[in-house]
Amino acid sequence: RSGVVITVAALALLAAGGPLDPDAKKKADQIIDFLVHGHGSGQSYDKLATFVDTIGSRVSGSQALDDAVTYMLAAMKRDGLENVHGEQVTIPKWVRGNEHAQLVSPRNKSIAMLGLGRSIGTGPDGITTDVIVVRSFDELKQAAAQNKTKGKIVVYNQYCDWAAKPIDCYGESVVYRGQGASQASRVGAVAALVRSVASFSIDSPHTGEQAYDDDVTPIPVACISVEDAELLWRMQGRGITPVVSLYMEAQNLPDVTSYNVVGEWTGSKYPDQVVIVSGHLDSWDVGQGAMDDGGGAVLAWQVLSTARQLGLRPARTLRVIMWSCEEFGGIGAQQYFDAHKATAPNISLAMESDMGTFLPLGIQFTGSPEATAIMQSVVALNAPINATQLLPNGGETDTGPWGAVGVPLGSLATANDKYFYFHHSHGDTMTVYTEAGLDLTAALYAVTAFTVADMPDLLPR
Repeated sequence: RSGVVITVAALALLAAGGPLDPDAKKKADQIIDFLVHGHGSGQSYDKLATFVDTIGSRVSGSQALDDAVTYMLAAMKRDGLENVHGEQVTIPKWVRGNEHAQLVSPRNKSIAMLGLGRSIGTGPDGITTDVIVVRSFDELKQAAAQNKTKGKIVVYNQYCDWAAKPIDCYGESVVYRGQGASQASRVGAVAALVRSVASFSIDSPHTGEQAYDDDVTPIPVACISVEDAELLWRMQGRGITPVVSLYMEAQNLPDVTSYNVVGEWTGSKYPDQVVIVSGHLDSWDVGQGAMDDGGGAVLAWQVLSTARQLGLRPARTLRVIMWSCEEFGGIGAQQYFDAHKATAPNISLAMESDMGTFLPLGIQFTGSPEATAIMQSVVALNAPINATQLLPNGGETDTGPWGAVGVPLGSLATANDKYFYFHHSHGDTMTVYTEAGLDLTAALYAVTAFTVADMPDLLPR
């Protein structure tokens, strides 16, 4: 209902003249027609599929990420973008190596697992010991007080009602992935296994980053499938003490050099003023990284490619940035911000897509009330593709530093209720997308970013 009210108010503002370029609707319709019905139809899917099929997954510090940087620099130059270059950053190098987990008592069963980022390995002999299964950190403390954790493998079987909270459950559950090893180490555990942070499972583990607190002894940590976490929980509930064998070769190696990939479509009137569109180039080392976040990176590129192909020059510069090393904490983006933060007054809007590029609903936005009112009229231009909702919370990991200094932030609102089916898993492949869906979401991204770049004024702070 709120989306309908916003759209009506925005169209009324446009009819009165509004804050947009007088030809904003004509240009928006041209962009939508090109991407959804015209020569641009299918381009986004083809670019993304060719990229992820060629390079594959791209974990921080890997040769594949280096190859991805080289690939994108060459591809955007061939596409006719301007000022295409890489900006050097320093990122961590973590290597998974071979790994496996096995239930050895009360029966033999392979456990579906993936080591978590920054985890250490088990050593060549692995670890075989009893497990203690807990639902929460409070339960862990209670078990420790009863001397049930020392020398054990702690298994976290945290629960959240994903059906009721398909997005919010991620924030509630991911704390166990991020802090589980440190909390388990504090109570004398020798390893930790964490129920995958996933809204749906077919025995599929979902990896991700974790970090050790400075005051603990690092222990190996991996995610396991929802099914295996619940199996161990049920066994324990029957009075059985499961025994698990864990083997991991994971290691943290010295930091390496990588690059944020940058390209531009220069503004016709105010070339030093910028609208940023972005996604992150790295991924985890499973699947193809098509959803997280190949789609975000490629659709940001498509914004500029569309303007070039249509011969449309916005008043301000459109800048695509493909961030390096988002998955280990937005490291490439933070270094970019540190190098360019003096330009913040000239950035009208910083956008990133990092929650999937599924069927579009509208735009998430963070900015002043005045900027929000203007964005209502911008989003209304997406009416032909039924993507006119303006929602709060426009920041993402990589754009967050810009928001902290007052730059308005935007992201794509899409029908991503199945995002955590595939997130950080072997299932993150091109199969999650359709050609028609990517065309529509590319249109949402391009119309929004181009229109803001082509406004008479910067978005107000």
